[in-house]
Amino acid sequence: MRELKAASQLQHAWIMQAWQADPGLHPAAAMLLSDLAKYGEARPSELAKRRFVDLSVVSRQIAQLSAAGMVDRRPAPEDGRASIISISAQGHEELSRRRAGYLAFMERALGDWDEEKVVELATRLAEMNTDVRAALGAQPCDV
Repeated sequence: MRELKAASQLQHAWIMQAWQADPGLHPAAAMLLSDLAKYGEARPSELAKRRFVDLSVVSRQIAQLSAAGMVDRRPAPEDGRASIISISAQGHEELSRRRAGYLAFMERALGDWDEEKVVELATRLAEMNTDVRAALGAQPCDV
């Protein structure tokens, strides 16, 4: 558990370092953008559930992303009061730019790992995440 906590703290440190070097979109909003890119359009309530955060948090992130032109919002067909959020073309561009930076960092950090080592780690982490989600009673998905 100490190593998992350390890995989480190191990832957070990298995210904050990258944000300081390139301020603008908050890292949490960027993660919501990534979720939309992976799973497609969704209601804010669905996004909050997938991200394990309160709806008010997602609403603030959507507002930031919308103001930056990175998401589109349309009324839900069955209930015009609700919104459906999707990633915009500008959002896809921003996400690609951020992913390139992340991949460059990981290549620097883990470039000497062979493919077998990377696959083994990814497999074990995926198994752990599946079991933890099940224990939380969460829907199976890659958050």
